Amino acid sequence: MSDYSKGLEGIVAAETNMSFIDGQKGILEYVGIPIGDLASKGSFEEAVFLLWNERLPKKAELDAFNKQMRDYHDLPAGMSNRLISLPMQAHPMHVLRTMISALSMHDPDPNSIELDEVRDKAMKILSRAPTLIAYFDRYRRGLPLVHPRKDLSFAGNFLYMLNGEEPTEAMTRAFDICMITHADHGLNNSTFAARVVISTLSDLYSALTAAIGSLRGPLHGGANEGVMKMLNEIPTVADAEAYIKGKLERKEKIMGFGHRVYKNTDPRATELKTLAKQLAEDTGNMDLYEKSHTIEQVMEEAVAAKGIYPNVDFYSATTYHCIGLELDLFTPMFALSRIGGWAGHILEQLADNRLYRPAAKYVGPHAVAYTPMDKR
Repeated sequence: MSDYSKGLEGIVAAETNMSFIDGQKGILEYVGIPIGDLASKGSFEEAVFLLWNERLPKKAELDAFNKQMRDYHDLPAGMSNRLISLPMQAHPMHVLRTMISALSMHDPDPNSIELDEVRDKAMKILSRAPTLIAYFDRYRRGLPLVHPRKDLSFAGNFLYMLNGEEPTEAMTRAFDICMITHADHGLNNSTFAARVVISTLSDLYSALTAAIGSLRGPLHGGANEGVMKMLNEIPTVADAEAYIKGKLERKEKIMGFGHRVYKNTDPRATELKTLAKQLAEDTGNMDLYEKSHTIEQVMEEAVAAKGIYPNVDFYSATTYHCIGLELDLFTPMFALSRIGGWAGHILEQLADNRLYRPAAKYVGPHAVAYTPMDKR
């Protein structure tokens, strides 16, 4: 048995062509393309095509990809009624996890693992997930459902369904960049969960449901909600420095800082910082951005030498707030994007599958005598 590694840290469990990370240098690439280039020049649809096909699409291919995605926006018959029968107080991550699983019941062959069929199923799920989230959010707010539009991009259509009006170009682009930067990130916990489940030759729906369950945890995707709660606890920009120094003195965790992989600046945070500032100016939320900037300055002085920098959650929280998302929708946005990456890893796993079956190091006692009931 190999040496024990708690949390599998440092263990290589899969090979992938999708994303490359150098945590020491702060590098993230999708199929070799730096995330900054892809985020500034591309679209989420291009990013998903890239992750699924290991190359950028030609124009005709992207047009066909977009058309297929938009053709699948509508939910299967009966799904809308099921959605609006759920408790209004349910957390959207629980709703998304449940409804992705429920989509399997509308698939005539949900268990197929033929690659072409899995790819088509993945496209349907990715296309319908925004509809599921937007419908539930409007239902719980007592608003009429807004049906998807086929003339809008993935990002634009979601914001339109959520808010009932066509978003500004800046908001659409901001959300698109958020989707790109969250789409894939190596063998993180939720991606590992998806690959473990599909390695049993289970179905796509089960694998994605497991991944969503993993992402919901506050040590993974749930951290961006924690960032916003922290910002809301700080009364004014002038209070930010004392607030953070107080938490540091008490050795409390500062949400949105530090990363299991990055010991340098998270390249996704770099993209989102510029974006958050522009959106804050456009939407009258500069105090929120300035709080964030003050926190970053305090943390840089206090802990940057230890390799603790802002991660993707830190400025994505400000960005999501500025485009009008409720706090409990922050993590579902992460899931919305990551469905593209999870599906790519599932396709990759199925193409060269081996069942995940790690060993456990037993540390309990041996040869313990059985104690009869009357002597216990």
